[in-house]
Amino acid sequence: MNRICLCLPTNRACAATITAIHQEAAYAAGRFGADVQLLILDSSDDRTRAAHARAVAALPPTDHVIVHHFDEYAQRVFLHRTIERAGLPDPGRLLRLMLPPAVSYGACTNRAFLLATALGCASLHRRDSDSAYQLHAGRPVFPVHHELPHLGRPAAEAAAAVTRTDLAPALLHHPVSLAGASFIGELSVDIAEMRRLDPGVHHDVVSLWAPGHWPEERKRDLVEESFTGAGSAPFTGDHSTLTVVDPMRVDMCNIAFDRAVYERVPLPPATDTIGSDYFLLHLVHDAGLPGILHNRHIENFHTPERRTDTGFSAYQRRFVKFLLSMLYFHDVYDRMAAEGDRLLDDHRQVRAGRIVEFLRASTGLDRAENVWRLDRVDTAYRKLGGRYAVFAGRLAGERAQLLDQAASDIEDYAHLAEAWPALVRAAAAPGHGDGRP
Repeated sequence: MNRICLCLPTNRACAATITAIHQEAAYAAGRFGADVQLLILDSSDDRTRAAHARAVAALPPTDHVIVHHFDEYAQRVFLHRTIERAGLPDPGRLLRLMLPPAVSYGACTNRAFLLATALGCASLHRRDSDSAYQLHAGRPVFPVHHELPHLGRPAAEAAAAVTRTDLAPALLHHPVSLAGASFIGELSVDIAEMRRLDPGVHHDVVSLWAPGHWPEERKRDLVEESFTGAGSAPFTGDHSTLTVVDPMRVDMCNIAFDRAVYERVPLPPATDTIGSDYFLLHLVHDAGLPGILHNRHIENFHTPERRTDTGFSAYQRRFVKFLLSMLYFHDVYDRMAAEGDRLLDDHRQVRAGRIVEFLRASTGLDRAENVWRLDRVDTAYRKLGGRYAVFAGRLAGERAQLLDQAASDIEDYAHLAEAWPALVRAAAAPGHGDGRP
């Protein structure tokens, strides 16, 4: 029986999502005969977590579905034990990178990766708490429908089942490493208000996530498709493509990875940085690993907290940190693209050491481009006025700190990536396989 990890990381109220994802787990078990480890990583406050516990307790018993609801204390115990088993130097730093005190999209998924390994899972399927399943003919549209049959299997087997194949014949004997789709509904990054207030400012700001040397036409194309997902058209029927998946076509709220990917390289553990969990999409693409791109898109929505003054400021800072991180990641992406399938060893496994080398090489980049980015953000936000101008004023006092953080984030990532193989081995060690603290 194929054991999988269906994962929901959350730091907000989402009892309805817990109920819905359990239905997807039941679908995976009933339709495909999977052994589903439903993993809820809960970083919410005590009251919200208690409501989640009640939602978990109310879930109907389901054959071949086991629910794990871990608060941060349980996660910390598991991580402490794993890091101790790995015997790595500076265990305190590793624990902070795996479970930081601030929001980290990459770190929460890294914890899921290690727990999936401890649970003996062959793949990890991630969903988000601020999204929901579409309905078609009154039934939920579960992405696992396209994820489960093919992950880890030779691409040639998937070719007979998908709607379309767009894959070089030489890649057909390689395993499917990723399956994913996108979302419909609100923008994945909460900047729709900016676009309504001033489309020109929206263009100026969003284009800052492109490399500085790109021509304007290419930047315009990037802005046009950025954070829009699959648009707004609802699901009407299945369509799937066997291909090397473009990272712009999938979203981390609707993704599944084979263990051969996430057990080799983790995600960036940067805190307070949106988009810090997308690195593996680029790695799979640049290494030329086959994937399934399907159309069971998830509905995206924004929680009201982001619209409060406190939530607005916190979210905009995460967005700015994302823009600054691009100085380093574009350099790494360029190196990975140039390396191509040389990123893989003779067993079609990612050469994790090469990724560490690329990350370390990027840490010495000149920060001038990021100074320019901060200048552009300051001008744009002051032009918008209101709370954007207030935020720009606050940002001006944090410039040096933000530049330092962007650089240290990539150094931390290199450190974690170097330690990752030992952490994975420790998580998979005998006696550690139930995933429990």
